[in-house]
Amino acid sequence: MNYKNKERQKAIEIRDGIFRDLGNGMFFGKEREFVLSEPELNLWPGIRQDAKDYFLNNNISWWSGNEEPTGHLLSSQIACLNHLYPFRQRKECTDEILRNIPSLIIESHFVDSGFIEFEKTGQRPLGKERSTQRGANSTSIDSFMIGKKQNGEKVLVLIEWKYTESYSPISVLISNSGKNRFEIYQELLEDPDCPIRSRDFKDLFFEPYYQLMRQTLLGWTMTKNKEYGVSDWLHLHVIPNENKELRERITSKNLIGKTLEESWKLQLKNPEKYIAISPEKLLEPLKKLQDTKSIIDYLTNRYWK
Repeated sequence: MNYKNKERQKAIEIRDGIFRDLGNGMFFGKEREFVLSEPELNLWPGIRQDAKDYFLNNNISWWSGNEEPTGHLLSSQIACLNHLYPFRQRKECTDEILRNIPSLIIESHFVDSGFIEFEKTGQRPLGKERSTQRGANSTSIDSFMIGKKQNGEKVLVLIEWKYTESYSPISVLISNSGKNRFEIYQELLEDPDCPIRSRDFKDLFFEPYYQLMRQTLLGWTMTKNKEYGVSDWLHLHVIPNENKELRERITSKNLIGKTLEESWKLQLKNPEKYIAISPEKLLEPLKKLQDTKSIIDYLTNRYWK
């Protein structure tokens, strides 16, 4: 049984105890056991209303363009919020998160309305994208932080969150409407200062490399434009260790490497800017802090066991 099916079965088994919801919510026109009938219960109770208000106030689209959080128990957007949103106003927690990754960052810096923001885009459209709409129709990042180094320099920290996703070796170079996606990012990819080493760009138009490429360009251009006064960026890819279908599958046949992490680092001029890490490892230092037991227990029982 693959990781996604295992997590789906686990979600059904713990559904009644954690959520007190009988499931059978609608997903793609059908009732599903792994979809809550009351979608907002998918968010940890301590963040439920605040997270909904945050999305509303910032005009952010929920997954699939919905106006409310999905009831799908395997949603990576929901997983990202459940893991990070509880700490967005707690600097002692966000400091520990950033110190826990291999970098020179020593503390977190306030961003817009907290120390962690969600579904962020750049101030300008990326390449020839037409929008900076957060969460839809543009390149955005699941969560976003700013770190500070000992010398005071600021670093963008882009966090892409995965849960049960995996991908097939199918090119996404041509969109469903017939548009060549390379043309949207061509000027950036062909720039001599582009942080991506590869020159055979068609090999990057396979998921998840296509997404990693766009987010790398996002971090680079935001830094080049001095957004938030930063001088560097870092790209975190949060993936459960058990999701080997994502971590160990190379979907673009011309890319080399034994794992997703290894193969993507080989595409970068500065591979140290990309870090793959598990959710539990990322939040490990928070287990020792005060007032985190409730959320850590929730994450453990729901995601980490």
